[in-house]
Amino acid sequence: MKKLIIALVLVTLSVGCFAQSVSESTIQKRENRKGMVLKEWNTAAGDKRAFLDRVTTYDEMGRKVEEIEYASYGQKWRIVFEYPKDSDITAKVTREIEYNDRDRVVRIRKYEYDEDGSKVKQLNYYPNGKLESVKTFEYVPK
Repeated sequence: MKKLIIALVLVTLSVGCFAQSVSESTIQKRENRKGMVLKEWNTAAGDKRAFLDRVTTYDEMGRKVEEIEYASYGQKWRIVFEYPKDSDITAKVTREIEYNDRDRVVRIRKYEYDEDGSKVKQLNYYPNGKLESVKTFEYVPK
């Protein structure tokens, strides 16, 4: 009985660890997005004119590096995503910088991951570098 319980625990933990790493489908999506710029257009009901809603830019490895949302007056916000230097296609975001409609920094988010790739902490900073809040992530298996 003890062996069965131990085996179940090990299987559950290994599945949980695998689920948190970058999947093959994510890697394939990144391969397909190499150097891509994705533009999203909206059209109001009853109108034939489309307007630019969002632009997402991907780097040469297919990772998202910038996302800009637009309104009728222009840029609403912009987020720049940063990855570790000299990282590969499986790298996770280490920092996000959010800008407002005037292209001024509003918030900086830094992420920490554990050894299996699970996000464990998000640190939110004000533009002046002062810590605003910390969000921690807890993964509880079913």
